[in-house]
Amino acid sequence: MGKIYIGISGWRYQGWRGVFYPEDLAQARELEFASRALPTIELNGSFYSLQRPSSYAAWYAATPPGFVFSHKGNRYLTHILRLGDGIDKALANVMASGVLALREKLGPFLWQLPPNFRFDAERLEHFFSLLPRDLEQARHLARRHEPRMNGKVMLDIDANHKLRHALEIRHDSFVDPAFVALLRKYKVALVVADTAGKFPYYEDVTSDFMYLRLHGAEELYASGYDDAALERWAARIRAWSTGGQPHDARLISDKAAPARAKRDVYCYFDNDIKVRAPFDARGLIDKLGLGAGLASFG
Repeated sequence: MGKIYIGISGWRYQGWRGVFYPEDLAQARELEFASRALPTIELNGSFYSLQRPSSYAAWYAATPPGFVFSHKGNRYLTHILRLGDGIDKALANVMASGVLALREKLGPFLWQLPPNFRFDAERLEHFFSLLPRDLEQARHLARRHEPRMNGKVMLDIDANHKLRHALEIRHDSFVDPAFVALLRKYKVALVVADTAGKFPYYEDVTSDFMYLRLHGAEELYASGYDDAALERWAARIRAWSTGGQPHDARLISDKAAPARAKRDVYCYFDNDIKVRAPFDARGLIDKLGLGAGLASFG
């Protein structure tokens, strides 16, 4: 099997105190607590605004060895510029903002498109061609940041490792085999997004890893996953992690993905409104037999 990372999207939610987090836990220690209970977290504050180098350094220091952060790309690129003019500098700003301080704990970048963004092969291919494939490329790109970033950048790395990218779509125009071919050309993973039927759901394998976002089985961002649902996701993750795919996979393209002996899987629960995410994540971890060494909670 490939490596499997099951976690949550974000960690700072007021309603989680006294349910997931102990009542007497200092807010500054929430990441420390969450990163001992779960092996990965999707950073989502980076979607709303560029974060500071000092924040990334603090997040690195607060988490244990082997922990992994996925990094949600800034919405300025996807929702404002819409991957158009100015994307080069905007991407450089993201890479310069301190993300390199996550070092070996930096996992995939998640890029989420808005619901009114239609499939545009030319625009997507230009964006994919800019994406750095390792930390050295990210640092090289970061050096081209805008002057307004001066004094708020971090360009140091202590070792190189590869970077991965995943794309979450929200418009039916992407149901096009040409889109899958483009993802495979640049080895960008298609996000398998469970959104209670609100947005497209497809499971094409387009890279050497899978990226799942579970937003709620029945109600977006709210409903939990019962035992049967978690067992279903566990079975699908086993199939992907051993290099295959579920027998009933929902696919855009009928062209098979290149065969692999194994494939890494990243899965994040984003059903946070009713404090389901950490408990569902831990339930899925237990079904996959991956709970050894994790702290207990709840």
